[in-house]
Amino acid sequence: MNSAFQTANEPRSVPGHRSMYREPEDPLNSNIMHDRRVVRGNTYAAQVLTSTAQEEAERLRQDEDATQRKRIEREQRYNSRQAPSTPPPPGGRKHIDVQTDNYLEELTDKVPEVEEETQTEAFMDRPPSPLFIPSKTGHDMATQIEPGDLFDFDMEVAPILEVLVGKTLEVSMMEVMEEEELATIRMHQENFEQTRNAELAEVQRLEAEAKRKFGEKQRRMKEQAARIADQAQLKEKVAARSFAKNYLSDLHSSVFETLMDAGHFYDPVQKEVKDEFMPWVMDAVVDQLANVAMSRTLADGVIGAAMQLSVEKQRLAMQKKESELRRKQQEAEEAEKKRKEEEERRAAEAAAGDEGEGE
Repeated sequence: MNSAFQTANEPRSVPGHRSMYREPEDPLNSNIMHDRRVVRGNTYAAQVLTSTAQEEAERLRQDEDATQRKRIEREQRYNSRQAPSTPPPPGGRKHIDVQTDNYLEELTDKVPEVEEETQTEAFMDRPPSPLFIPSKTGHDMATQIEPGDLFDFDMEVAPILEVLVGKTLEVSMMEVMEEEELATIRMHQENFEQTRNAELAEVQRLEAEAKRKFGEKQRRMKEQAARIADQAQLKEKVAARSFAKNYLSDLHSSVFETLMDAGHFYDPVQKEVKDEFMPWVMDAVVDQLANVAMSRTLADGVIGAAMQLSVEKQRLAMQKKESELRRKQQEAEEAEKKRKEEEERRAAEAAAGDEGEGE
């Protein structure tokens, strides 16, 4: 019988303490679709795993968990051995990531993606096929190689060792320089914080002193204002007392004088003369003056009309005289014109007579 179709585990019986069938979770529900023993969906591609395959899958899962735990522990140990982190940046600045490796890599926003695939065995319940070993053909040959012919340890390892030692020294020097730089940065940061704290304390002290001085100034100003108000009130009281004293000193005489001026104490004859006689006299005088003014107005009107008439007559006479003079002047001009025409005519006749005599 071929060993490829044999299983590695021996057959065993089912323990007797287990029941053959499971009791339903809900006895009242008799629907078969609630039974977990019923397979739902397509059953053609269903793969039934044997106990060996289940154990193998469990072992692989445990190995993966152990590998994951070892990787996490290794990362934790590596992180614990790393240099201390950079101190936080001061105000107004920020840290940026800088590549310090010998071989720079391109930084992109896109996360690198790699496609991986795996192929599972179609029949996990059967053991792996034996290794195929072809039959030997030909003749075996051998060659004698002496020690040192193919590999010289000292000559081959010396460059590698020099590179490793040099790289280790370079990394160590860089780590030492980084530690010194971090120590210097921390020292400068501490000095800066101390200086800033001292300056803040001084500023707070100055602010407190300024507030205290301002409060003292305000208090002194309030006291001065209150004192000035008290002095003004005292002066008003003294002035009122003096005025009241001077006013009450001659109050008796001033009251009688005021009453007499108001007319409470009067002479009947004087009052009758003042209230009856004097108004009648004033009315009579006003009427007489009104009549005089009216008569004067009428006389002025008559005189003005007479003067206007005289002026009009004089104006007419002047116009008549001017027209007469203008007429006489026109007559004289016409006579003078006729005389000149007559003289010209005579002169022309005389000239014509002289010409006839000459002929």
